[in-house]
Amino acid sequence: MEWMLMPLRRYADFEGRSRRLEYWMFYLFTLILGMAAGVVLLAIALLLYTMNFSESVMGMVLVPLYLVLFIGCMALLVPTLAVAVRRFHDQDKSGWMILLALIPFVGGIIFLVFMCLEGTPGPNRYGPDPVDDRERTG
Repeated sequence: MEWMLMPLRRYADFEGRSRRLEYWMFYLFTLILGMAAGVVLLAIALLLYTMNFSESVMGMVLVPLYLVLFIGCMALLVPTLAVAVRRFHDQDKSGWMILLALIPFVGGIIFLVFMCLEGTPGPNRYGPDPVDDRERTG
């Protein structure tokens, strides 16, 4: 659980390095959080629909919930970008490489490959290695 929440503790820290475990556990955390929110919203919408509420009542209930979901997504945007930048730093690449994700069709695939690559062993220009040598070998 510590790895899932570490990017939230380093909320807007775009400096330093992050290991793959930190990135992917945070990705899993946001995925689980998003799916849980989607299930809750769907359950509420279905409940309101089966109880034959009018569309205006459904809108009065669902719109604030969607607004809360949107604000939550926006709050997670900064740490998501920060941990991705730190992953590029771990590979001794500029954080601006995150813009690769904006290339249509292939950008997401290229970004995914970089997020899966191992970082450079030892210190680099962005800081010390976040992975202990004992963890790397075994």
